[in-house]
Amino acid sequence: MTEEPRPTLEAVAAHAGVSRATVSRVVNGDPGVREALAERVRHAVDELGYVPNRAARSLVTRRHDAVAVVIAEPETRVFADPFFALQLRGISKELTARDVQLVLLLTEGRDDHERVGRYLTGGHVDGALVFSLHLDDPLPGIIRRAGVPTVFGGRPGWAQAGPGEPNASYVDCDNRGGAREAVRHLVGLGRSRVAHITGALDQTSAVDRLDGYRDILVDGDPRLIAEGDFTPAGGERAMRELLDRVTELDAVFAANDLSASGALRVLRERGRRVPDDVAVVGFDDMLPVAEQADPPLTTVRQDIEEMGRLMARMLLRDRAGDGFAPGPVNVVLPTALVRRASA
Repeated sequence: MTEEPRPTLEAVAAHAGVSRATVSRVVNGDPGVREALAERVRHAVDELGYVPNRAARSLVTRRHDAVAVVIAEPETRVFADPFFALQLRGISKELTARDVQLVLLLTEGRDDHERVGRYLTGGHVDGALVFSLHLDDPLPGIIRRAGVPTVFGGRPGWAQAGPGEPNASYVDCDNRGGAREAVRHLVGLGRSRVAHITGALDQTSAVDRLDGYRDILVDGDPRLIAEGDFTPAGGERAMRELLDRVTELDAVFAANDLSASGALRVLRERGRRVPDDVAVVGFDDMLPVAEQADPPLTTVRQDIEEMGRLMARMLLRDRAGDGFAPGPVNVVLPTALVRRASA
């Protein structure tokens, strides 16, 4: 049994009684076609089952209808941390609504960076969405050399650098303000020895949250700060370190909910009641983590899914022309304290 030939652009034009050029403009989303003609073309497309040839269309439009999402973390971290799932969901929703394909690229080492660079310079995508960058990460330079439009998730380390440094469009939350609110809440509860478990300090979000902690506790005891890495295991290690250093601490602000979950486990092991003996506040408000913690976690909420949507929206803006809108655009979303039983 032979396959029926796929309907062509010419067949759609003949069926609709219009020119091939008119069909091409409608299929490619050109707004300069009268609605009556456009409706005839769309009806013919549906009746014939015409499917546009994306490869041919990209030659005409110079677009590939695909966006690379680059996460600067190994796959073991990406698939274990719900933060990435939430951000990817927001990105995917926005791209799907615009009929744009998501291409996921993960990096674990130097070979992966080179692979990502080759892919981006190969002309496969219209742009890149990049997040979870580390300060010494070569990805920004690789992406810059690839020449693809890019939006970053989180403030890149160079974004506040002086003249001559590269500009970047990014979406972030008010990390420093959210941290201030968390610590202010703990101090307002009467806690006088408030510790902080940091995130990975080679990431700007962790540095900003540490700065917010220090904004409130200007003369705080440096022994009350322990470095974590945004993981439950890192939260456990830091919490043990803090309790060994300062046995009388009575509150902990963790840089994210996963770190806070690790801290809660150690506090239970050490026989410390939460919040009676030690109050705990996290950051992110990732519901699977925060609501199922024991006790449920007071935390600073950032809208992770909306951040993903905004990143995609910024990258795809003004796609009706030949390219993307020029110039960096930076968005910082507000945060809010969500009170539960842990503090």
